[in-house]
Amino acid sequence: MNFDKEFDASGLSCPLPIVKTKKSLADMASGQVLRVIATDPGSVSDMAAFAEQTGHALLGSGEEGGKYVFFLKKA
Repeated sequence: MNFDKEFDASGLSCPLPIVKTKKSLADMASGQVLRVIATDPGSVSDMAAFAEQTGHALLGSGEEGGKYVFFLKKA
């Protein structure tokens, strides 16, 4: 999947992956896609809830090499 910006939250635990994802999205234009990489298992449910609460679209999620990867489209 194509993305405009990447943020690596590896090694961070809740709530930091969400807090820093929010900051990464802040300077992006509407419609751009952010790729987030995380190692915290809690980020799977947290990222879905974050997208739902903020209106950003969670385009996809999965695992790559033992890490969680998310694609968020800025609202």
